Parts: sequence; C-alpha cells; structure tokens
Amino acid sequence: MMCGPGGAGKSTYARRLEREGWTRLSFEVEFWDRGITGMPTPEVVAEVAADVQARLLRLVDQGQDVALDFGFWFRRQRDDCRALLAPYGVVPVTVYVATSLETILSRIGDRHGTGPDDWPLTEQTATEYFGRFEPPTAEEGPLEVVRGET
Repeated sequence: MMCGPGGAGKSTYARRLEREGWTRLSFEVEFWDRGITGMPTPEVVAEVAADVQARLLRLVDQGQDVALDFGFWFRRQRDDCRALLAPYGVVPVTVYVATSLETILSRIGDRHGTGPDDWPLTEQTATEYFGRFEPPTAEEGPLEVVRGET
C-alpha cells in the first residue's frame, strides 16, 4: 500500500515496483483510461473503486504482487484494505513515502495534466492534503518508511 499525501512520490516508487514485475493499481490511471482528467463525481469514484477492488482480489488470488498506488491518507482506509485482504492470507506492507511539504510544493509546479501521474495540484490544495494526511504507524502492521525527498 503506497501511502503519502499528493506529490509525495508514491507513483514514482510504485512505477519502480511495476518495472520489477509488480502490477500497479492506481485510481488516477483508471480515471485517465476512462477519459476523466478532472475531479470525478462520487458515483464515478465508487464505480472505479469497485472495479479496482475486484481486479485487486483477482490478482491476489492469482498470487501476483500488487502495488496499490492509492495514497491511503487515512488509517481507516488502510485498515479497510487490510480487512479486505485478510481472508486471502495477505498482510499488506504500508510503504510510507515521507516527504516534506516544501518538497511537495516544489514538485507540483511541474505537473501539467499530461497523464495520470501528472495530476495538477494547486499549492493551496497540496497544502490542505498535507494537513489532512494521517501518517501510518508501526502499530498498524508492517511499515516501510522511504524518504520522498529525491
């Protein structure tokens, strides 16, 4: 489970895993593939979430390694994912991409909406996302902390 606020470097890390043979699942990629390049409606989000969840469970059932490039901003989301995967005997590792707000703000100016991993963010929105983010803790389960400063 990739975990971090917008602009932290989650997709960069997840794409690295993808090059190593993992399957990367990303809401942004799903939206982009459906022609959605702006903020989707709650109905569309629910539809995409159901499709991504079904694909995740098929991949897990097949024994595939999956990088969930979702953000997992809130502990509740991480707990829900753990509960979803528990019947399959899977204990997911949370990969927390720890990145300073300063670094995030320096990155978002380079986003121009040219692809799913290039979703534009305003400085205000990125700052709000950073403030709402709930960092994971080791008590939640397996945790890997990587620096997102590079």
